[in-house]
Amino acid sequence: MKHFALKSKNVIIEDQIKPALIEVKGDFVHAIHAYNHSVDCQTKDFGDYVIMPGLVDSHVHINEPGRTEWEGFNTATQAAAAGGITALVDMPLNCIPVTTTKAAFQEKLDSVDDKLWVDCGFWGGVIPQNIDDLDDLLNAGVLGVKSFLIDSGIDEFPNVEAKDIRAAMPILSKHDVPYLIHAELDCGGFNDVVINEKYNSFLASRPKKWENDAISLMVDLARESKDKGDNCKVHIVHLSSDEALDTIEQAKKEGLRFTAETCPHYLTIASESIPDGKTLFKCCPPIRENQNREHLWQAITDGRLNFIVSDHSPCTPELKHIDTGDIEKAWGGISALQFGISLIWTEAKQRGFNLVDISRLMSTETAKFAGLDSIKGEIKVGNHADFLVFDPNAEFVITNEMIKHRHNITPYAGRSVTGQVQHTFVRGHHVCQQDNFINTPIGRPLLKGQL
Repeated sequence: MKHFALKSKNVIIEDQIKPALIEVKGDFVHAIHAYNHSVDCQTKDFGDYVIMPGLVDSHVHINEPGRTEWEGFNTATQAAAAGGITALVDMPLNCIPVTTTKAAFQEKLDSVDDKLWVDCGFWGGVIPQNIDDLDDLLNAGVLGVKSFLIDSGIDEFPNVEAKDIRAAMPILSKHDVPYLIHAELDCGGFNDVVINEKYNSFLASRPKKWENDAISLMVDLARESKDKGDNCKVHIVHLSSDEALDTIEQAKKEGLRFTAETCPHYLTIASESIPDGKTLFKCCPPIRENQNREHLWQAITDGRLNFIVSDHSPCTPELKHIDTGDIEKAWGGISALQFGISLIWTEAKQRGFNLVDISRLMSTETAKFAGLDSIKGEIKVGNHADFLVFDPNAEFVITNEMIKHRHNITPYAGRSVTGQVQHTFVRGHHVCQQDNFINTPIGRPLLKGQL
């Protein structure tokens, strides 16, 4: 059994940064000692580097099986490990088959053998055709489910309507899992917008109203659920529109189990700075104006937004239409899985955030949301020995060559950032050191009811 210790003058424990020595036995944190405590095992001193809980990214599209030319478990989880992510949750679409039945979920589980560099949970999906299959899917171990209120871009994953949501909510409430919603409603009136190489033309085609109306609908349905005694957990993924923040705040004040996330691209990029014809910046909902971005940061500060996740949504370079600059035809999705903490820390430290805040937003709260907080998200006795060792002062430029996910493209190439992951440990296994991978994949599936 593994038995070793890590120490640093800066360890994040119980919402504080303090000197500490962490003793690890097997997969778990065995004890937390004073920095100068003597233990009868090998000890690694990381000096002033910050030892943080491994990040938990609850929004990742891995696309395997079926679309591994877009991404796969081996490359995605390597990128995660390089970025200090020790657990992620895979989305139910873009893979073939989509994860909407127990049988499809088993196909996905069969595809992960010997490919996981970090631990991995899974979301299922709700589509109009699978309401009767939800009990079996949830009993099989998915951590929750996701739906789209708008065309997902994947024929096998059609959007739901209010009647489908009403049918699904009591089942999800019984299992006490979150219902993740891609919250855009095509309200019409913008379908005649001509999308050309101008980024603003794409922005105009997906207005804030689409998000605002979708979120208002979900609040109404959440109220219905609460009134019926279910109070289903509703979660808004990748929030982009600042105009929906008040609606979310009101839902929380009413006692609805209503949460929302946003992503690094909405917090670190403004539409005014996106060059025309640069399809790598296309995502849905879109990256909006700088003032909108500032309002999202304010919502992170005051708690209207609960946490930050990547929404890593890769595809092949051909599907991005990089050469033609055709924004309309390009697949919508941002690839940046391994750079999240550096991107967020670069912006956040200028706004008065500290690394305890970042750990809460990218680890503790995401673990809690996904139902993984009994083993992930904090450095505490009994939890998995998941750590990221972080140099908060290192500066580097993101390049295509350093990318670990399947295709070395990202809208962040050329961007200077501060803060660099030095080491990643998953359940006590040292999996990544200064961008180099150690040994073999040791990640495990994380299944509800089997944690």
